Amino acid sequence: QPVLTLHQSFFYYLGFINILTFLIYGYDKFQAKRGGWRVSEKVLLVLAAAWGSLGALLAMYFFRHKTQHKKFIYGVRILIMLQVAVYCLFYLKY
Repeated sequence: QPVLTLHQSFFYYLGFINILTFLIYGYDKFQAKRGGWRVSEKVLLVLAAAWGSLGALLAMYFFRHKTQHKKFIYGVRILIMLQVAVYCLFYLKY
């Protein structure tokens, strides 16, 4: 018998990836303000696509970061909708 079910493991992963994404968006905003090394937009979007979209959206508004970029405004929201749909399909199937 596994220690964690698939659903439990997935929720732990969601917590981890969303906290990580939130922190990296915050770090990028901090670096943008001080003119330091930045995290690429590709990395930020990949983190959102790796199920960190809620953390990305929260960070965008908490840090006021990337809120003027259409690929983030629409992309992160689309990712959230797709991820919710995929989760619902998976949850209903298993």
